Amino acid sequence: MSVITVDALRPALEGVIASIMATCDPNGVPNVSMISQVHYVDPERVALSYQFFNKTRSNLLATRRAAVQVTDPETLAHYRLDLEYEETRTSGALFESMKAKLAGIASHHGMAGVFRLLGSDVFRVTRIRQVPGPVMTPPPRESLLAATRRTFATLDQCQDLEDLFDQVTICLERDFGIRWAIVLVAEGQGGPFYAVASNGYAASGIGAEVGSGEGVIGVAAAVGMPIRIGHMTTEYRYGEAVREAARINGIVGDEPCRIAFPGLAAPRSQIALPIVDDNRVVAVLFAEDDAIMRFGYEEEDALALVAGHLGARMALLRLTEDQEALEKLPDPDPAEGTVRIRYFAVDQSVFLGHDYLIKGVAGAILWRLLREHRDTGRTEFTTRELRLDPALRLPAHAENLDARLILLRKRLEERCACLRIEKAGRGRFRLLTGSRIVLEEAPGSA
Repeated sequence: MSVITVDALRPALEGVIASIMATCDPNGVPNVSMISQVHYVDPERVALSYQFFNKTRSNLLATRRAAVQVTDPETLAHYRLDLEYEETRTSGALFESMKAKLAGIASHHGMAGVFRLLGSDVFRVTRIRQVPGPVMTPPPRESLLAATRRTFATLDQCQDLEDLFDQVTICLERDFGIRWAIVLVAEGQGGPFYAVASNGYAASGIGAEVGSGEGVIGVAAAVGMPIRIGHMTTEYRYGEAVREAARINGIVGDEPCRIAFPGLAAPRSQIALPIVDDNRVVAVLFAEDDAIMRFGYEEEDALALVAGHLGARMALLRLTEDQEALEKLPDPDPAEGTVRIRYFAVDQSVFLGHDYLIKGVAGAILWRLLREHRDTGRTEFTTRELRLDPALRLPAHAENLDARLILLRKRLEERCACLRIEKAGRGRFRLLTGSRIVLEEAPGSA
């Protein structure tokens, strides 16, 4: 008989069917209880949710032994895991991942606010046995490995970051059947993160902002590990978790300087995967669905590979961003009309009249281009000169400059016809003005 491994049991660790935990006190008196989560840690370990200090907890601390029965939801096969307690974690990636899942489970069962994760109890699995009983044949599944390979092949054909970001969201729908997806890039080390590409939504949400620790996306970015929820939860819904942005004094009244996040109104499954470069989270790949338990461990593995490949392609494309093309494009047509553009240094935000456009590094870049155009008439610029300009106050790690230009270009495309940014060669771009521009700086913004 083949040995049953923890890896083979991952479908049974999703919490679709409640697990049963048994412990004994030092005198051998047993105690049996339901357990909210049995979470996969690695091929030798699982983690159980520590929620209450009760008889089960007391027995565990006294004997450091437990047994758990889990059930595969597709085959209905039952398995017993003999466990040896190692430690309890109250912070970090494992804890945050279990906390997010528990919030979804609690919301699904109407227990939001009652279930609260106190810690993640880590156990070494010493033995696995299948419990005798009838077993069903699992339904056939699409090959996630083949889907991953097709996605890689498409991403490898992308010649610039904009195409790369757009194509990865398209591939998720084409190859994985994931209709709703967003790519967000970091403003600086630790965020915030801004949406630069999306697929499946009525509004693109380009420029939508997520801070570290906000919702599934922010938590994944903060801990540097995938975060996955299989049930709808208000605690980890982005729209519920977002802080209110700072308001511009007396300019936009009570309207926040924030672009609406393009998420589903009622998501039932969400997954966020950090994209890491040099041990720093530089972007996040996010997907969601209106079906419960849409993303399992297998989907998490496949999408983690996609996120890793996306990060590698981002790094490769950045190596050539400063190679400037020699060609010179013709000047744009004469401008018509007048548009007043306002800039506020407090958060580097830019307004078209009274309408908010963008803020942060992308806002500072746009304002620099507009001032240069006003003062000298220039229309062509390079990424190199922006990176070397100390007035822009770029983050120490400025390798995502191209991503910020993509964000800026898409926002301009969506919000107005009076300004455009176009590529003019490798590492070179053009600012096109379709109207006469009047610049207005708030006090202290010069």
